[in-house]
Amino acid sequence: MGYIRAEDVLPSEVLTLVQEFVDGGMLYVPKKNAERSTWGSVSGMKEYLKERNARICGEYHRGGSVHMLAEKYYLSEKSIQRIIRDSKPSEIT
Repeated sequence: MGYIRAEDVLPSEVLTLVQEFVDGGMLYVPKKNAERSTWGSVSGMKEYLKERNARICGEYHRGGSVHMLAEKYYLSEKSIQRIIRDSKPSEIT
């Protein structure tokens, strides 16, 4: 993401007001809420983790041990326990 010069895009009144708070500093202006993407929705990571966690829960409920699942998925036993505890019955495959 590149920088945009405030004096090129803001009206002089707004620029003067901003300078009262951040004179010469850098300022991040977030997107409007309606335009924000949720975490992981662009990269697909959210869906990947949901599917992985469902597989973990399914394997656990079919008799897999927490220790075995931790080694298989390269996670700590605490992480496996959290995934199992936080899962909803409808998410188990």
